[in-house]
Amino acid sequence: MRIEIKPTLSQEQKEIITRLWNAEYPEQIKYEDVAGFEAFLDRITQHKHFLLFDDGENLKAWLVSFNREGERWFSIIVDGSEQKKGYGTRLLNEVKQHENELNGWVVPDDNFLKTNGEKYLSPLEFYQKNGFTILENITNKKGDLYFVKINWKQS
Repeated sequence: MRIEIKPTLSQEQKEIITRLWNAEYPEQIKYEDVAGFEAFLDRITQHKHFLLFDDGENLKAWLVSFNREGERWFSIIVDGSEQKKGYGTRLLNEVKQHENELNGWVVPDDNFLKTNGEKYLSPLEFYQKNGFTILENITNKKGDLYFVKINWKQS
C-alpha cells in the first residue's frame, strides 16, 4: 500500500472517487455523474489530494484537504470492502503531517441509507479515536441529512 499526494486528479481517478463517494456516503449527497463531483472540486480552493493505492495499484481510498471560509477542511472516502484495515487512519495520519488543523462534517447517526439500500454507519467514533473533537453545537443540514462539525488541531 502506498499514498500519493497530488494537486489534481486524473479523469480515471475522478471516476473512481465518484463511484466510491456514491457507494459509501448517504444517498442524499450522491453525485449523478462525474461532472457533479468535478463541480464540488471547482468550489473548493487550495486542495491537496491524498490517494491510497493497494499493492495492485488500485485506488482504495481518497482524502482531500482544502480551504473553505478561512478554515482548512477535509473529505475522506475508503472503499467499503477495505474498511477496518487502517486505510482511513493511514490517510488521516498522512494529512496531519501537512496540516495544522482540519475540519469536517460528519453524519452523527445511522438513520440513513446508502445508494445500494444498506445502512450508512456513522464514522463519528472513528474520528474520535483519531484525535478529532466533536463540535456538537455547530451543525449543518442538507434536506433531511444532518451533520455535526469535527475538528482536529496539531498539539
